[in-house]
Amino acid sequence: MPTDEHSRYERTPIPEEPARDRAASFIEIRHPYLPADAVLEAQRCLQCAMPYCVQACPIDQDARGYILRIAEGKFDEAALVTLRENPLGTTLCKVCYHFCEDACIMHERGVPIAIRQLKRAAMELGKSDLCYVPAALREERVAIVGAGPAGLMAAWELGLRGYRVTVFEQQPYIGGQVGEIPKYHMDGYEIEVDAERFRNLPVTFVMGKRIGTDVTIESLRAEGYSAIYLAVGTSDHKRLGIPGESLPEVYGAIDLLKEVNKGPAVSVGARIVVIGGGDVAMDAVRSALRLQPHKDVTVVYRRTRDKMPAGHEESDEAEEEGVRFLYELSPVEILGTEHVEGIVVRKTKLSAPGPSGRPSVVPVPGSEETIPCDMVIVAVGEAPALAAFPAALDLRFGAQGWPEGKNPDSMTGIEGIFASGGKSVVHAMAAGTRSANGIDAYLSRKAGRPPTPRPDPFGKGDPPALPRGYGAPTWTP
Repeated sequence: MPTDEHSRYERTPIPEEPARDRAASFIEIRHPYLPADAVLEAQRCLQCAMPYCVQACPIDQDARGYILRIAEGKFDEAALVTLRENPLGTTLCKVCYHFCEDACIMHERGVPIAIRQLKRAAMELGKSDLCYVPAALREERVAIVGAGPAGLMAAWELGLRGYRVTVFEQQPYIGGQVGEIPKYHMDGYEIEVDAERFRNLPVTFVMGKRIGTDVTIESLRAEGYSAIYLAVGTSDHKRLGIPGESLPEVYGAIDLLKEVNKGPAVSVGARIVVIGGGDVAMDAVRSALRLQPHKDVTVVYRRTRDKMPAGHEESDEAEEEGVRFLYELSPVEILGTEHVEGIVVRKTKLSAPGPSGRPSVVPVPGSEETIPCDMVIVAVGEAPALAAFPAALDLRFGAQGWPEGKNPDSMTGIEGIFASGGKSVVHAMAAGTRSANGIDAYLSRKAGRPPTPRPDPFGKGDPPALPRGYGAPTWTP
């Protein structure tokens, strides 16, 4: 254990690529701890009686539990604890926003525990090639549209309870928004490793089926599915609605990220402007930087730095890599006849907060200026493809555009059809759990039985009782 105050409050350094080197390739930025370093970092944890890290996690991940096992050098047990609430542990240990670290009590006197990095230690140093065990099979069949984090989490929750689940996905791969995450965060194999643990669950994946053409709500109901979960996320990018947006060198950020991950290398301009300030904008600008050396890459955002929705880790690393940030500027027109030649922006100022609680953006008349560029990437938000959904669903939309049911259990305006999503991988997973619980309650009510709690994922009996002040189970493998 750490023996002095200095070692207790200073984080064990996370191995990572220097900014100068990482900006030239898509090699993973961060590397795993060595076993001894993982143990040392885990031993910093105070094992709080009231674990704020767990309370801050959208999926109630038992961070305190797996950190305790790592501190004792028990990596196999740490992996089991992780996978007990989190079927996407191999993915999440690299891309989670680590809200747990923001809540860590160590913030008050030093640097928070490297909780995400310790999850990676559990998954990579412990035995994580495990297999989930379903309860007795039920007769009811559930269709899930979308194999992203929300759909996968719901499939896991329902499959564990014994429901027969079919997941329909329009892409040839699973993962949804995970497939858009640049390879400098994760290699891309991680979601397949996670899905392999589903192999004994009554879950079937049907790939290459697009909702509205290959699969419709009506056809799924006609096939006898007892419930349908729409976990479709946001597949379209929002447009700026300004002149010049149809020029060939104007890209939606999501489209660009998909193409980059497919390979081979995407051709980009030498002077690139990215419009937007969220995490997708950061992924897009950092990917563009890596596609061609010695580029002029600029982010234009209409609010101030402290109002950017992107995580500080993402924006700080982008700046370290050489990205230029321009704040309080809004796009007016993209210049060019056949190709992009520049973008006209106008200064903005912030006024009193609007209905969303964020300050409103007010343009400053006569403040236009031109930024020369030959490529524009639009990252101002995403939207769902809604043509396939009947109006009777009466959908509402989350903060970043995902469709969801208006009822607390995420049921839509049509009985037996549910919809939800989330702004990040872990938020989408939490939405999948909420919808799965709603589906189980709905089907159980129809069958005249009580709702089914999530059984032990590894068939080791009923979940243990929750200790006082704790938001997730403590479990000894």
